Amino acid sequence: MPIRRKRSSPTMEDSRTKKARVASWARKDGRSCDTDSAFSSKRCVAWFHEYTGADEDVLGPEGMEKFCEDIGVEPENIVMLSLAWKLGAKNMGFFTKAEWLKGMTELQCDCQSKLQMQLDYLRSVLDDQTQFKGIYRYAFDFARDKDQRSMDIDTAKAMLALVLGKHWSLFGSFHQFLEQSKYKVINKDQWCNILEFSRTILPDLSNYDEDGAWPVLLDEFVEWYKEHRSMNS
Repeated sequence: MPIRRKRSSPTMEDSRTKKARVASWARKDGRSCDTDSAFSSKRCVAWFHEYTGADEDVLGPEGMEKFCEDIGVEPENIVMLSLAWKLGAKNMGFFTKAEWLKGMTELQCDCQSKLQMQLDYLRSVLDDQTQFKGIYRYAFDFARDKDQRSMDIDTAKAMLALVLGKHWSLFGSFHQFLEQSKYKVINKDQWCNILEFSRTILPDLSNYDEDGAWPVLLDEFVEWYKEHRSMNS
């Protein structure tokens, strides 16, 4: 007995047509556009939906991977942290449509080629001490589990490597210290003081004040480092 196929209702057809039109527009306008053209919120949203689908309001890990591939930046590159900071993203690995539109409007980017032209700017803010301090503080809340006030030690080590690994001569030793320490989490006070320590304390620790107001974590690091250096010498 032949099976009769159900005809799609006009509503279903309209929905499919709309999704196809949005997807087509995103492919056309999201990937490339005239970099001299005025910013378009409509084009910016269409670009967002290239990575999420027409009816979704959150760009997740799968779409993020494709987005990074398209703009030519590795997901682990610090420039992605700078972009997330500009967007005011709340959760690592996710951009909401509202975050995307707010941040991309500020950057005046409504397509891939415009954002690629802003990558040097996003890198340059990392070299500005004041802006970098804001990004560094932002990274703590961005990366920690939202149901925890502290950051687990493995995430902390990875984030510290990202933000300080290339700029702090003692980072290798500090990472080694954390590896063998009893610490399971890093709180925000410790996190912020690590940056201050990296900026103000000399590599030989000669200006470290044992009676200063540093967290116990850093007192223990200094003690460990001096013992470790003495043993190696």
